[in-house]
Amino acid sequence: MRRRSTRVALAMLTVYAVGFAAVPLSVANGNFQQSPGFNIALVLAFTAFMAVGAVVVAHRPGNAVGWIFSAVGLLASTGVLAMEYAEFAYLTRPGSLPGAVAAAWFQWWWLPMFALVFVFTPLLFPTGRMLSARWRLVAVVAAIGTAAVSVLGALQPTLTLQDEDYTVPNPIGRAGVPDPEGGTLGAVLFGLLVFCGVAAAFSLVLRFRRSQGVERQQLKWFTYAAALAILLNLVPNPLPEGAVTDVLFGLTVALIPIAAGIAILRHRLYDIDRLINRTVVYAALTALLGAVYAGAVLVLGQVFGSVGGEPPGWAVAGATLAVAALFQPARRRIQAVVDRRFDRRRYDAAKTVEAFSARLRDEVDLDMLSAELLAVVNQTVQPTRVSLWLRPPARGS
Repeated sequence: MRRRSTRVALAMLTVYAVGFAAVPLSVANGNFQQSPGFNIALVLAFTAFMAVGAVVVAHRPGNAVGWIFSAVGLLASTGVLAMEYAEFAYLTRPGSLPGAVAAAWFQWWWLPMFALVFVFTPLLFPTGRMLSARWRLVAVVAAIGTAAVSVLGALQPTLTLQDEDYTVPNPIGRAGVPDPEGGTLGAVLFGLLVFCGVAAAFSLVLRFRRSQGVERQQLKWFTYAAALAILLNLVPNPLPEGAVTDVLFGLTVALIPIAAGIAILRHRLYDIDRLINRTVVYAALTALLGAVYAGAVLVLGQVFGSVGGEPPGWAVAGATLAVAALFQPARRRIQAVVDRRFDRRRYDAAKTVEAFSARLRDEVDLDMLSAELLAVVNQTVQPTRVSLWLRPPARGS
């Protein structure tokens, strides 16, 4: 079984790699040069889905999430290749390539991909099974809605290329077929898909609330990556818009399948608590020091510089030195607050060990020390059973 799934994973990776033929076609069509950063971002994001999906299929073939991620990568790879192929055959060098109509007909590929990402992944992560049988209705409605919109798109009388001003006849198109991207029927179908996506996200929240142990850690990895990707794209970016910001966007999206793969394969699973802790601490520290720096420069510039002008150089240097001096004290203080608020058990355990270490310097009664040591272990580690063995002194000592 493992060998068969590994061969299937390698075959899917090969098909995905063939899709990179879209890159030279995109360059020839002039699309790649218009937004190179965005195209690189797409490659990073979809490659992450494909690579993680293939690894999960090879090692956990019974988990449906691996197949979903692989399908996302394959749909994106073949879909983009078909779009660039059709544009090259129709616009860049008309009549130079066969099968241009079939390539243009494949333009509906994006909808199943989005349904897999936003509906079926939250429904099935991390076990590959739904939370309960009742959630099958959401999956059925999403599958029917996706199939309906895809069929309607595939049966349109004309096919639109990437250059939306250019259309070609659809050989299997039918006149009078409702346009899924407009009209009442299309609005209803897309509304159903949005509802299914919200319901799937709600099922993930319910799963997290009911989870414990390994499954809870798996869900932490997924929700951490998703929340980080959303926050990084909502927070104002100090960098100017361009290729760099587009690539960073692709990297943040790639974090989601990578985190999901770590969770499913259970690689360093329990590191997520430390990762979340450090992220919260350094995000708060960055915001605090940034506010201190900006406030210091602004105040000193207004007091000692011209109103609305550049602050003096010594004010900037002084604000920088103040931030550097505040770094360690602020980090320790924020770390203590985060531990006390979000990791109370670890905070209490550290305080208990600290108090025991202080008493250890003054305690001379061995029986009292043994009792206190057992109490500390019980309180901090919380084992099901604990005992203390003291090595007897060697003879003649």
